[in-house]
Amino acid sequence: MEFFLQNVVNALQWGSFYALIALGYSMVYSIMMVFNFAHGDVFMTGAYIGFGTASLLLALSAALGLGLPGWTILSLTIAVSMVLTAFLGVLVERVGYRPLREAPRASAAITGLMIGIILETGNLALLGARRLSFPDLIHSTTYNLGGVFVTNKKILIVAVSLALMYALHQFIRKTRWGMAMRAMSYDFEVVPLMGVSLNVIAPLTFAVGSGLAAAAGILYGLAYPVLDPYMGVLLGWKAFVAAILGGRGSILGAALAGFLLGFIEIFVPMIFPSTLRDLIAYSIILLILTFRPYGFFGQPHSTQLRL
Repeated sequence: MEFFLQNVVNALQWGSFYALIALGYSMVYSIMMVFNFAHGDVFMTGAYIGFGTASLLLALSAALGLGLPGWTILSLTIAVSMVLTAFLGVLVERVGYRPLREAPRASAAITGLMIGIILETGNLALLGARRLSFPDLIHSTTYNLGGVFVTNKKILIVAVSLALMYALHQFIRKTRWGMAMRAMSYDFEVVPLMGVSLNVIAPLTFAVGSGLAAAAGILYGLAYPVLDPYMGVLLGWKAFVAAILGGRGSILGAALAGFLLGFIEIFVPMIFPSTLRDLIAYSIILLILTFRPYGFFGQPHSTQLRL
């Protein structure tokens, strides 16, 4: 039982990353009906922006003798990085996707792949191929809860992730912009005729999704403090699978699917060899989609893609 609960804690942390990244995929797909394949690299860029922000704040704190605590620096790092990465998301929408709004969806998908490559190679050109170590902003403390070892970082990662998901849910449900986004996701052709500008909702959607990806990148840096220019490729693709599994336009579905994927990847090696983890995990997801092709909370109209 202790071993099982220990893996539950690990799965919650791992699923938090998938869930936050999947939300960005799901939001863009629900409104624009395109797959933003650059989103995994936006996650990577957000992590690097967080690295730069944290390093700068630490240097300023030391130079000015402010003695800022790690929690304060972490909070400022998350806030600043989410804002800067949100602007990156707006730029991606404006430069990459808006000119192709009436083009075949395949063109937009290829554009996303190209933007991702630009972000990766741009990172390599600016910072080189050397991996960077994310600053240790918070001293790690381990708690023994009945034989289950939980660190303060794991608690923080899960708590911040759930708080961001709840904040997004409240934004989508209770604000004017959220209502417009929900309406646009239901019918992106009729709603603009009613006065809701797609040129406002689309960049807002990219901004929110990119901000969440930045938060995921910083939290990932806290848990696994080695940053790599290609760190967003595999996580991005897996989060994309979670977004599809959750169902088009469903914030709850994307979050639940992200956590489910995290649980599957953590618990499969408990029974089978670790080399079979991805094979078994994605076979399970394929089986779920076979019987639920619209995802957990998707609707039949979700399949009406513009091709």
